[in-house]
Amino acid sequence: MDNVRIDKWLWAARFFKTRSLATDAVDTGRVKLDGDRIKPARAVKVGDKLSIDNGSDAWEVVVLGISDKRGSAPVARALYEETEASIVKRENDSQARKIYREPASTIKGRPTKRDRRQLGKAGE
Repeated sequence: MDNVRIDKWLWAARFFKTRSLATDAVDTGRVKLDGDRIKPARAVKVGDKLSIDNGSDAWEVVVLGISDKRGSAPVARALYEETEASIVKRENDSQARKIYREPASTIKGRPTKRDRRQLGKAGE
């Protein structure tokens, strides 16, 4: 197998839960090949350098294997290798999220009367 669409490969490598999410990410420019925007039907090749942003994390990976079937996590992990710079950046981002939590992340939907009072007390 040497010819697989990029959206199918992203799904098989477990960067996205569904193939349609992978297709949307490629369409919106959150997946780039060597810094350039691509289309979902673009074939991925061994040695390609991809930058992938799935919303929560961002990776920079080099393609090591080609597959169009979604397998277990260890099998999917063997399809790519993450660059050292990407590993360091993701760890720093993770630490930053632990230290500084987004204030609105704990609020689900519209605040209740009690929530509004507590927000008012925090601002004083």
